[in-house]
Amino acid sequence: MKATSLAISDVVLFEPRVFGDDRGFFYESFNQRQFNEAIGRPVSFVQDNHSRSAKNVLRGLHYQIQQPQGKLVRVAVGEVFDVAVDVRKSSPTFGQWVGEILSAENKKQLWVPEGFAHGFVVLSDYAEFLYKTTDYYAPEFERSIAWNDAAIGIQWPILGEPQLSAKDKAGISLSNAEVFA
Repeated sequence: MKATSLAISDVVLFEPRVFGDDRGFFYESFNQRQFNEAIGRPVSFVQDNHSRSAKNVLRGLHYQIQQPQGKLVRVAVGEVFDVAVDVRKSSPTFGQWVGEILSAENKKQLWVPEGFAHGFVVLSDYAEFLYKTTDYYAPEFERSIAWNDAAIGIQWPILGEPQLSAKDKAGISLSNAEVFA
């Protein structure tokens, strides 16, 4: 598996070796030893999640201020534009974002470490999104930053307004958000 640090070096893109022929394909989607080596520390995952969303659904930008979750994300069906925003106040990349297209076709995965807000928008007719987390979901600690916060300036590859949940419509600006030290 190839691991590449992105413009925010704590965020890592994983590209598996895929073995395919006329029957289909095989690839190792996760290897704990290789993953830990790539990010430079041991990580344990405690929860797997699976969501399905329609085209132009945007989920995020979410994080947990306590019980922070690192996330290893991928797409099993369809295509999304996936984003990580640094919400660690002491970080030199605070308020900056990186994004990658993840799809069933390219089989890429993105490591979004603790201390980052995360979101994605569906580019295909629908997408099935899978992710592992390093801590359990705790709704009382969940926070949401506005997907279109001008101070962050994410360049979402969509036309028009995305479909948002009530929670995501209520997202606040990064300048007003509770962030990590």
